[in-house]
Amino acid sequence: MFVNLKGYKMRTVLKCFFDDEKGLETVEYAIIAGLIVVGVIATVASIGTWVNTKFAALLTALST
Repeated sequence: MFVNLKGYKMRTVLKCFFDDEKGLETVEYAIIAGLIVVGVIATVASIGTWVNTKFAALLTALST
């Protein structure tokens, strides 16, 4: 038993919805942008740790 929506069966409406590819590029670009952001955050965190270690070593060298 399907609900009619403007003369179309719900199965037809759902099929049209799943076959529609208009938003796929946007989703793909969003996923790529998300991966780039994760990579940038990981890189900045890694560089921050490295810089912190270098400053700690410099502070130790200057205090002796």
